[in-house]
Amino acid sequence: MGKNDFLTPKAIANRIKAKGLQKLRWYCQMCQKQCRDENGFKCHCMSESHQRQMQIFGQNPDRIVSGYSEEFEENFLDLMKRSHRFSRVAATVVYNEFINDRHHVHMNSTEWATLTDFVKYLGRTGKCKVEETPKGWFITYIDRDSETLFKEKMKNKRIKLDMVEEEKQEKEIQKQIEKAEQLKTPLESEENEKKPVKELNLENGVKIGFSLGGGNVAKGEKGESSNTTRLVFEEEENDKKKKKKDERKENSGRKNALEELMREEEKAKERSNRKDYWLCEGIIVKVMSKALAQKGYYKQKGVVRKVLDRYVGEIEMLESKHVLRVDQEELETVIPQIGGVVKIVNGAYRGSDARLLGVDTEKFCAKVQIEKGLYDGRVLKAIDYEDICKVA
Repeated sequence: MGKNDFLTPKAIANRIKAKGLQKLRWYCQMCQKQCRDENGFKCHCMSESHQRQMQIFGQNPDRIVSGYSEEFEENFLDLMKRSHRFSRVAATVVYNEFINDRHHVHMNSTEWATLTDFVKYLGRTGKCKVEETPKGWFITYIDRDSETLFKEKMKNKRIKLDMVEEEKQEKEIQKQIEKAEQLKTPLESEENEKKPVKELNLENGVKIGFSLGGGNVAKGEKGESSNTTRLVFEEEENDKKKKKKDERKENSGRKNALEELMREEEKAKERSNRKDYWLCEGIIVKVMSKALAQKGYYKQKGVVRKVLDRYVGEIEMLESKHVLRVDQEELETVIPQIGGVVKIVNGAYRGSDARLLGVDTEKFCAKVQIEKGLYDGRVLKAIDYEDICKVA
């Protein structure tokens, strides 16, 4: 076996060393050669091949540096898009993942001297959302692809259509209220017409007598006066009874009309406010993702700090204070103790705060009383568990 044979210990050691990452200052981007030490890098710089590459670089250095910078930026953003598309990550974590590829474009060949300069450049150009914290620089990828932009446009259109539908429903409800008021006015006028002033038309010679427990009146006169008084008072009592019956019927009719209007209004609200998304900020939810069970987040509670694209929430865990991004399908609402404050997250009264009055475990529903807003004091006797959630 010769000195430089493939299976010699030195050759094997050289191959093992070449597999790992070496120092950045001993890498030549023009020749795409990594040297293991300062002596090897010095020998490489004195070689003819390197001198030829440096002559090419000297002819147009700005163009070559800008080309390497564009390639570095493109590859870095591609990695962000693939691995950390919707998450807030430390810049050093992404850079360590990026340099795992031995053949990546090295930063010493770009226009940025340090990773901090590159991160600041991404923030200035609006390609990433940049945050400086005591733990270092954190970046969030801003997706500007044609597909995502098209999806955002479609979402905005849906929101506008929902708003238009809500306005139409409100107008219809107002029309119904106006019709009900118009129906009330003729009923009131009919009541006034039904109340004419009655005059007692008595025949000549007929007398009305009132017995107050004393006095001597003739027997014939007493008989005639008692008969007439009975007839008059019986007619008045019958009229009063008829009026009371008519008033009860009218009141019951009005109550039925108002109840129907209320039911229609609640149905319209249910249709307009019942959505397929329910996440909102400031509520406590339970993580039900089995994929996060290994990290200890399964069935753990957290507070929703931010909602992304309606369906994804940034959850700050109550115990560890870690921040996770979880889809609403892997979350569950939390029911507090009786007397606790809840938020109605879906349905007709979506967005209202209420107080829990009772729980029906058989029907999986709860009884709540709305505390604030337009419907203050209204009691909802049966609302599903999924439509209410504990407030942080």
